[in-house]
Amino acid sequence: MTPAARVQAAAEVLDRIAAGTPAEQALLGWSRASRFAGAKDRAAVRDHVFDVMRRWRSTAATGGGESGRERMLGLLRQQGTDPDTLFTGQGHAPAPLGAAERAGGHVPEGAEALDLPDWLWPDWQASLGEEAAQAAEELRHRAPVFLRVNTLRGSVPEAIAALAAEEISVRAHPLAETALEVLSGARKVARSRAFTDGRVELQDAASQAVISALPLAPGQRVLDYCAGGGGKALAMAARIAGPVEAHDANPARMSDLPARAARAGATIPTTQTPRGPYDLVLCDVPCSGSGSWRRAPEGKWRLTPEGLAELVAIQATILDTVVPLVAPGGTLAYATCSMLAAENHQRVAAFLAAHPGWRLSHERQFLPSDGGDGFYIACLTALA
Repeated sequence: MTPAARVQAAAEVLDRIAAGTPAEQALLGWSRASRFAGAKDRAAVRDHVFDVMRRWRSTAATGGGESGRERMLGLLRQQGTDPDTLFTGQGHAPAPLGAAERAGGHVPEGAEALDLPDWLWPDWQASLGEEAAQAAEELRHRAPVFLRVNTLRGSVPEAIAALAAEEISVRAHPLAETALEVLSGARKVARSRAFTDGRVELQDAASQAVISALPLAPGQRVLDYCAGGGGKALAMAARIAGPVEAHDANPARMSDLPARAARAGATIPTTQTPRGPYDLVLCDVPCSGSGSWRRAPEGKWRLTPEGLAELVAIQATILDTVVPLVAPGGTLAYATCSMLAAENHQRVAAFLAAHPGWRLSHERQFLPSDGGDGFYIACLTALA
């Protein structure tokens, strides 16, 4: 495929997404119908689509409309690319620009320029203060690729050397001792021996920093209550060099966990009936995902005020549910991949007000400016 044909394909996928088809489903449908597209073509079209989704509002503004074609035009203008070099009408390229398209578009302002919904911007500002605009701007760009070194399989230097042998260049990241930022060769990681042998896992640096902030020690009884795919359970198991129990309200989310644990050399028994007491219970609760919107930008545009309120209620319920599972003197660790105060500090403050037998021993808000995704962690201690 030519670069112009990739632009046309991305525009068509974006139209399907705008009509309500989930992004991954729309991309899969296009790739299945486009057997001529090679791996590089599929990757390029995917990059175009996600670049636009991160900038859904501003590309419509600079492109002069909400169609996939107009949004791709807006993206090219933002990137400083001359659209006439791609909108040629030759082969499978987009049709040449008309006079109205050339004259269309405007410079976005306010929340539109920062690619946030108007309803969210006041809460965003109240949550992040002086960091609000910068945090929103960070979400308009691609996220770095990070790996977690699995210390159950070897040291950080050994992992770096193993990756380098397969032409994957990385560097250590200051957010966590086990965090490596991939500089080149990111698309090779999943097929590398370092990955298949369990030396490294894909995990954001801030997500790793959340685990580093937990008061973990060998011999503790630990539960990951909202385990999902199990990334944090695996990281905790490596830290304590022992078993970590995993639970999720939807057991299907943990379907890949046994294979991941075997690859990592970790012991992660799953349970639907956790039985305390545990020394530490981690609740990485369902949330808006606002801290990871540069990786999953679709969530930014699907979130509503009503949806956010429902999530906050779910978070409160989960915290109340796990209280009896924590041993006296133990830790309830509350985590989100959100940057909204309603899901973070305000949620913890409400919990403490309702549960006088607990105290806040540690909290931290990670922002994209720290180098990883936006994450929040609060460690709550049960008074003995």
